Amino acid sequence: MNFPFIFAEAMSEDFLSSGKVPLRKDLPDTFTWNLAAIFPDDGSWEESFKQLGEDLKHLGNFNGRLFESPETLLEFLRTEEKTSEKMGKVYAYAVMKSHEDTSDARYQAMSERAGSLYAAFGASLSFFRPEVLEAGSEEVGKVLDSLPELGMYRHFFDDILRTGEHVLSPAEEMILAKSEEVARTAENAFSLLTNADLTFPEVLDESGRPTELSEERYYLLSRSRDRRVRKEAFEGLYSTYEKYRNTLSALYSGSVRSDLFYAGARKYASSLEASLHGDNIPPAVYRNVVETVNANLDALHGYMKLRKKALGLGELHMYDLNVPLAEEPDASIPYSRAMEMVEEGLAPLGEEYLNVLREGFSSRWVDVYENQGKRKGAYSWGSYGTHPYVLLNYNGTLRDVFTIAHEMGHSLHTWFSHRNQPQVYADYTIFLAEVASTTNEALLLESMLERAEKDEKIFLLNHYLDQVRTTVYRQAMFAEFEMETHALSEKGEALTADRLCGMWKELNIRFHGSDMTVDDGISVEWGRIPHFYSAFYVYKYVTGFSAAACLSRLIREGGEEERKSYMRFLSRGSSAYSLEILGEAGVDMTSPEPLEQTLLNFREKMALLAELLGV
Repeated sequence: MNFPFIFAEAMSEDFLSSGKVPLRKDLPDTFTWNLAAIFPDDGSWEESFKQLGEDLKHLGNFNGRLFESPETLLEFLRTEEKTSEKMGKVYAYAVMKSHEDTSDARYQAMSERAGSLYAAFGASLSFFRPEVLEAGSEEVGKVLDSLPELGMYRHFFDDILRTGEHVLSPAEEMILAKSEEVARTAENAFSLLTNADLTFPEVLDESGRPTELSEERYYLLSRSRDRRVRKEAFEGLYSTYEKYRNTLSALYSGSVRSDLFYAGARKYASSLEASLHGDNIPPAVYRNVVETVNANLDALHGYMKLRKKALGLGELHMYDLNVPLAEEPDASIPYSRAMEMVEEGLAPLGEEYLNVLREGFSSRWVDVYENQGKRKGAYSWGSYGTHPYVLLNYNGTLRDVFTIAHEMGHSLHTWFSHRNQPQVYADYTIFLAEVASTTNEALLLESMLERAEKDEKIFLLNHYLDQVRTTVYRQAMFAEFEMETHALSEKGEALTADRLCGMWKELNIRFHGSDMTVDDGISVEWGRIPHFYSAFYVYKYVTGFSAAACLSRLIREGGEEERKSYMRFLSRGSSAYSLEILGEAGVDMTSPEPLEQTLLNFREKMALLAELLGV
């Protein structure tokens, strides 16, 4: 392994031994990201922030002039790219500084200023798409053909122009734009109700101490080895939602009707088609997810039977779904060892990939440990013109090692796309966003399974099976529910609380099979899912996971050609449509094969886990 910069500081991890969450200033620099690659100091940020105000005015000067000449259009595009790069750096630096310590008012204010400027940047470009659409395909094509430097923008303009038939007159577009704030009322009210107004009962923890239930605490309580605890948590959570079922159904029905209104106004055949059009995904891909998962429900039924036997239960209930079949190993994994494990797992990707991975680890791309006030969770982010960054809150668990692999997958996808694409195509689509990160997790899992002893292997297999259960099966169930509710609403049928609860319980019965006792409380679960207010989004979790499963298999079982194909995938950005980019890498998401391969792997690993558990 080759992490000299990190290993030189390895002993400094002793600062964690106190058990207290350290202050930011007490963290060794080695374990913090170095944002100087974006701006050397806050003063430089302020200078760039000030200059951007002038840049936005300059962009506005192109309003109404885009197609005066090919040279004018090229000048605008290059000006916009320079401004966008500067804006990206200003925004990323401010927000990441604010995440280092959320109690630091100086950087919270900087982040708010950057957010306001970002909104102004978007407003300054509001004339662009309408002018392109007004010019039309023929005029735009002539302009692009007349100047060689404009040729590279052809896919960019094609992507805009394909939406032309769904764009209304300027006056109608203004009305729709003004209506969007009203349309968000249902989502905003749902958020306030579920995040601020709902109060949950107390439950007794494993020691018999009263614990106030919350959405955040529910997941931890649902994993308790004490069945009484997870049953009480389940009943406490869903009995609370049950009290508001009518309000929740009215809010969700309002959101669905909003989807239908905008789809109809823009002349789409359905709200599903309207939702998928932005990514240029045919509705058949969405339906394929639902149909293929339904054709393989017997595998999930088998996992429910395995769970029931492994937990020694006479009846398996919905509150038994999250309790692990094996405990995560107690031994804390030093960060230096975690990096080694990730590199070992990603070795099939080759030296080109590993060299960038090492650079990321050794050049302070990563903000590793928790500190007081630091933003929770993990992410990969950055801006065009700099390398990406990763925020972690590393605690030394196996799950944390997977998080490193996942976030570095995002970062290297970004790095290769930015390195190989012009700015206009540098960022990949949301449809592709989780593919590279999940591919890394899949490669790491296989590497760890090869080296693991029995107990660790049981944990890893259980971890994988629950990933498939929650990311493939559960999200496909969500996708089917959304498809059904929108179809009913399109036929003019009411989405009452009784109807929604009945649909949800029936889905759970069908998905989980005869070995699951589907408790009545689960019937109102649809009412706590925030993703339902961003219609037809969750299917992307299924497609991303199954695409990653296929790619990881191709990489492991293939040779140099498959590795090169994957590296090309990482380098494509958005230079073609998402399905085309995946197809070039060997994954056809218009067919059921990727999902079928994923569920075949699920079956194989379930059989291995059953053998290890002796059930």
